Amino acid sequence: RIKRSTHMIVVKNKKCSIANIKKEYPDAIIIDVTSKATDDFVKLSPFYPVGGIPVPGKEGMTSMSVEGIWQGLKMFHGEGTDSTCFRNKTMKGLKRTCRTHGQCLGHSYNGQVLGYIEARKLIYVPSYKWMLENKCADLVKKIKVMSQTKTVVLLDYDTNEDIENASKPLSHASLIKNYILGNI
Repeated sequence: RIKRSTHMIVVKNKKCSIANIKKEYPDAIIIDVTSKATDDFVKLSPFYPVGGIPVPGKEGMTSMSVEGIWQGLKMFHGEGTDSTCFRNKTMKGLKRTCRTHGQCLGHSYNGQVLGYIEARKLIYVPSYKWMLENKCADLVKKIKVMSQTKTVVLLDYDTNEDIENASKPLSHASLIKNYILGNI
């Protein structure tokens, strides 16, 4: 009889108390994968400037960060893409919001404007996956190895794991989880 592992990778909101997480997962390894992380796992933040990430739909262009791609390819009414986002190395000043720029029309991809869900599938997820494979493979491997013997809790500000749910931002921690599980 094969014994199934009870170890897993869980995504939790960074604002949850560590004490409560430890109550729920007593032996868990808790890893902050946000831009506020204080160790090497900060490199898993989409804001972190790992550099050299190919920009989907823009042949030959690269970005410092995944968030730089996501924000730089946004299209607003009367305003196109912003390639300065691709060069941002600071993890600050990346967000391009409707409050500042007006209505977002979608994301630019190969000369067309994609809707939110399609942009996640063709821009955000492939960019983040490329970063995991090419810039952060060592960190991904560490998490994978840890998850074989313990539960790993990944802290993220967003916990939406459903790519089809447009009501909330997609959790990049869920992409790490799904990458390790072989789902993306």
